[in-house]
Amino acid sequence: MSEVELSVRIPIGEVVLNADVAVPGQARGAVLFAHGSGSGRHSPRNRYVAGELQRAGLATVLADLLTEDEERIDAVTGHLRFDIGLLADRVGALADRLPGEEALGGLPVGLFGASTGAAAALVAAARRPGGVKTVVSRGGRPDLAGGALRAVRQPTLLIVGERDSIVLDLNREAMREMTAPVRLEIVPGATHLFEEPGALETVARLARDWFLHHLAGGAAP
Repeated sequence: MSEVELSVRIPIGEVVLNADVAVPGQARGAVLFAHGSGSGRHSPRNRYVAGELQRAGLATVLADLLTEDEERIDAVTGHLRFDIGLLADRVGALADRLPGEEALGGLPVGLFGASTGAAAALVAAARRPGGVKTVVSRGGRPDLAGGALRAVRQPTLLIVGERDSIVLDLNREAMREMTAPVRLEIVPGATHLFEEPGALETVARLARDWFLHHLAGGAAP
């Protein structure tokens, strides 16, 4: 499926972050995953979505936004996963590095954010109107991006489970703050983790089609 698969350590400021990179042959874009709420690059949900994106010809980068020491602290305090400023700085720094990575060959970059990682992705995108092409949020908290929502210019897709009522309301509120092209997709019968039969497959299809259109500039299959 992928011509290049490697695990790398990427220095960001004073820390080094772990990332898994997969690049299919003739890749047409690169998607950086921004995890949140205590989830890292080993998240089974994000790895499933990443696999579907790779099959569609998109490179993926699943990176831990926290170091191992920070993850141990966060497991006790739960504080760092809600530090949107810290997470956004690291998502942005990773996004800045991707075009220069040899394996990615200057591919256009999109962001896929889950939970609090969605807010970090939107803040990072707002700061990089030319460097980030599009954003997808899965069960995300875009409301936590605050005033940065109005500065986002990239086309944005918000995916929320129908039965995730609180998060659904927060996504609707965030949409009203945004001036960028934004679409809300509600997955029927799904709760926050999209554990219901077929729910995660729907998420992957929606994300795949969105990225193919906004990164690869082509029609969805």
